[in-house]
Amino acid sequence: MPAAAARCAATTAAAFLICALLALTATAAASAARPRGTAAHARHVSVTVGAQPAATAVPVPQSFLGLSFELSRLGLVARYAESGDLVALLRSLGPGVLRFGGVSADTQVAWTDPETPKPAWATAVVNADDLRALAVLAQRSGWRVLLTIGFGHPDLQAAVREVRAASEILGPWLEAIELGNEPNAYAAHDLRAEPWTYAQYGAEVSAYEQAIAASVPGVPLAGPDVTGSRAFDEWGTGEAVNLKPALLTGHHYPLGCHQKVAPSISRLLSPRTRRRELRSIELYMRVARGAAIPFRLDEANSVSCGGTPGISDTFASSLWALDYTLHAMAGGMAGINFHAHPSNCTGYSPVCATTPEELSVGTLHAQPEWYALLLARSLIGDRVLSATINAGRPRNADVMAMLAPYGAVHLVVIDYEPPGSKRLALKVHLGPGFGAASVLSLHASSRAAKSAVALGGAFVAADGSFSQPPAQRLGRVRGSTLRFTVPPSSAELITVYPLVPPAK
Repeated sequence: MPAAAARCAATTAAAFLICALLALTATAAASAARPRGTAAHARHVSVTVGAQPAATAVPVPQSFLGLSFELSRLGLVARYAESGDLVALLRSLGPGVLRFGGVSADTQVAWTDPETPKPAWATAVVNADDLRALAVLAQRSGWRVLLTIGFGHPDLQAAVREVRAASEILGPWLEAIELGNEPNAYAAHDLRAEPWTYAQYGAEVSAYEQAIAASVPGVPLAGPDVTGSRAFDEWGTGEAVNLKPALLTGHHYPLGCHQKVAPSISRLLSPRTRRRELRSIELYMRVARGAAIPFRLDEANSVSCGGTPGISDTFASSLWALDYTLHAMAGGMAGINFHAHPSNCTGYSPVCATTPEELSVGTLHAQPEWYALLLARSLIGDRVLSATINAGRPRNADVMAMLAPYGAVHLVVIDYEPPGSKRLALKVHLGPGFGAASVLSLHASSRAAKSAVALGGAFVAADGSFSQPPAQRLGRVRGSTLRFTVPPSSAELITVYPLVPPAK
C-alpha cells in the first residue's frame, strides 16, 4: 500500500477487519513516545463507525471463551475443582467451554470401566470417577465440557459406553462429544492406512454416530476437528452433509514448529500473518454458514508443538491472542478454545504451574495470554459495527468497533509497533448521541515481556481471581468525533458511552 492516504469502506464484520489491516499494516518510523493527549499535530488515522450493526450481526455468545487441554490431563484438571485456583480463574471469565482432546486422545488415552479393560496401546485412562470430578469442576466454575472420544484406535462398544457415562454424569454440563482429534492427519501419524480421505473417515464415523444415537439418543456431536482451515472445505462439508453435527470444529496455529522460517515475535505479529488468519476464518465460516451449523475453533494457540519459549510465553502472545479472538468474534464463530499445557510455563498456556508440587494441587499462574481473555470478556454480548477507515501513514496495528448491549461503542485498538515508536493517533467519527469515553489498557514493558502484564494496571490475584479496576477517563466526543492516542506495544479498550441509554 502506498504511503499516501488510503480509504477502505466496509459493511460487514469480516470486511471491516480486512480493511483495518489493509489500512494500518506496515512499520512506522520509530520516534520518542509522547504522552496521551499531546498529539494534537499528529497525523491521525480516521475511523468512521457505523451507527448500527449489520442486519446479520449477532451478539458474541456468552460461552465464547474457552480453554483446551490434552485428554491425558482430564483427571488432573478435573480434580482442581477441590483444590487450587482454577475455579476462580474460570469464574473470572464468566461462562465458557472446557475442551479435552489433543493428540493424546487418539494415541495415549483409553476409556475403562468394568466391561472395558485398558488396552495394550494406552498409557493413560479416563473412567467414571474422572468424569464425576469433571462434573464438579463444571458446576463450580459454570463451564461446560466438550469431550473428545478417541478414534485413533477404533473400539465402537467402548466409545458407546464412554458416551453413555459422559451423558449420565455430566448431564447439562456436556456441550458435545467429538470423535477423534485431527482425523484428517491420521494417515500421516500411522493411525490409518492410505488412502485416507473424508470418504473413508465418514464411513467409519457414521457407524459410531448411529450406535451412539441408538444407545444415548440426543447427545450432541461435534466435528470434524481438523488440523486447519485448508482441510475444512472437504472435511467440514462432508461432516455437515453426512453427520449434521450440532457443532462444527477445527484448529488454528498461525506458526508451525517445523516451518523452514523459524517462528518469531515479528512473524506472529506481522500483517501477513493476520491477513492469512482472516482468510482462514473465512474458509471455516463459509462452510459453517452454508450448512447453518455453528462453528467453534476448539483448539488454537501461537506456535504448534506446545509453543516456542520467548514467543508463546510473552506479551506478544497476549496481543496476538486478543487480536485473533476479535477476528473470531467478527467472523461469527461460536467460540474459541486456547490450548493449554498446565505443566509448561515456557510454551503456550494461558495458565500453568511452575513446579510439580503446584501442578499436583492446582496452584496455577496467569500467563500473559490470560490477560487477553480478561479483556475479551468485556466484549461478550456485543455486536460488530461496520466502519470506514482512512489511513495516512501505514502502521502495524489493528482496530475493531463493537456495539455493547447497553448502547456504548467499544473500540479495541492494538498497536504492534515496538516500544519507543510514535503513538498511534486516531480520530473516530461516531453518530450523534455519544458523550464521555474511557480506556482500559492491556500493557507490558515490551512485546517480549514474560511477566508484569497488566490489565488496567491490575494483576490476577494469588487465588486466581481478578478485580477489574475502573476504566480511566479518556475524554469526550466533540462534534461526533473522539480523538485519542494509543501507545506502541499495547492494546486498549475504548468505551464511548451514549448520552441516553437505549430503552430496554
